[in-house]
This record gives sequence, C-alpha cells and structure tokens, in this order.
Amino acid sequence: MDTEIIQTIIDKVMLQYQALQEALPAIPIGVSARHVHLSQSHLEALFGRGYELTRKKELSQLGQFAAQETVLVVGPKGSLERVRVLGPARGKTQVEVSQTDALKLGLMPPLRESGDIHGSSPVTLVGPKGSLYLPEGLIVAQCHIHMKPEDAEVYGVKNGEYVQVKLESHRPIVFDRVLIRVSERYKLEMHIDTDEANAALYRSELFGLLLKRHDSRDEGG
Repeated sequence: MDTEIIQTIIDKVMLQYQALQEALPAIPIGVSARHVHLSQSHLEALFGRGYELTRKKELSQLGQFAAQETVLVVGPKGSLERVRVLGPARGKTQVEVSQTDALKLGLMPPLRESGDIHGSSPVTLVGPKGSLYLPEGLIVAQCHIHMKPEDAEVYGVKNGEYVQVKLESHRPIVFDRVLIRVSERYKLEMHIDTDEANAALYRSELFGLLLKRHDSRDEGG
C-alpha cells in the first residue's frame, strides 16, 4: 500500500483516538505545597512525648488533614520555615518539596512516588521540642492521579500505569509520566507541586484532560 495512504489512515485514527480521550471528564487538579509526613516517634521527638497532631483543615483524600503544626526544614545551604505537617502520623517520615525548594536547601532529592524514600536525600527537621537528622526522607513527589476503581474503568487505566495529562490553564501544558494510583479510599484528583502549577500559570481552579499514552505500560509504582 502507498506510504502516503498509510500515513493518512494513521493520522485519521490518531485524531479519532484523541477526540475520544478529550471527551473524557476533566480531572480536578490539586496543588501540593511543601509538606511533611511524620512517624509517631519523630512527631514526639519534635513536639514532645505523647504529642498528637491538631487538625487544621481536612484534605481531599479521605482521612488526610493539614495539621496546625509546622516544622523548620534545614539543608546545607538554607532552610524552609513553617512547613506544614500533614496527618495522620505515618509509618515513616517523609518530606516533600519542589525542585525550587530543594535548591534553596542546597539538596538534590530524587523524583519519587510518595512513600518511596529508600536512598532519598538526607534532611534535618526542627520542631519546638527537638530536632532530627534524617539520613533519607526528602523527595520531589512524582505527579500522580488518585482515583477509585470505577474512575479507572471510565478512563481505561489501571493502578501503576503512566499517562499524559493536558492541563487546561492560562498556559496549557502537557505532563508526561503521570502516575495512576487506584484505591477505594481515593477521591478523583491529580496532584502536582508548586513548580508544576507555576509552569501552567495556575490561577484558581485547574483541570486536566487525560491523554493515555499509546506506549503506556506498568513502569513500577
């Protein structure tokens, strides 16, 4: 068959595929500023024996909340003040920052899925009752989409898959390698950090269109 005819057919199929993808419901975007998840033992080391976090605001994901408490995050070149602690307490302490934050600290944390801190950057935390040096725990979080199993069926994706998402904003931008995370506990929302939001000229509400990669496959996570 003539190569031009083949290319015409391919182009037509691609346009049809794109139209189907853009017909899917838009995904709400949540912007995650720098924050800290503390283990109970580290919470007590920073705030005192038996300390419990005080709820400030409920977050979009079930059971998660922003606490009243904040800590100082310290690196070799600088520090970040009043970094919000998120609750409830976790099994392991994790600090999530943007790349801009990391440069201020003088550190180069890896881009990781939340919870994957093995071999990540060291960091120091300072609270009102003490300080902690963590040999690992500082990451830049991989952008990801939380969704329920029924949402995954609608979008035709599965847990651990990577997709593209086009942000509908003042500066439209397409993010690649957006991780799909599926659980009954989740509410549909894509999470990006402040650097990613600034790149899209985020103003107030932000939504994204899921564009499933043609070569998408499980890539870990």
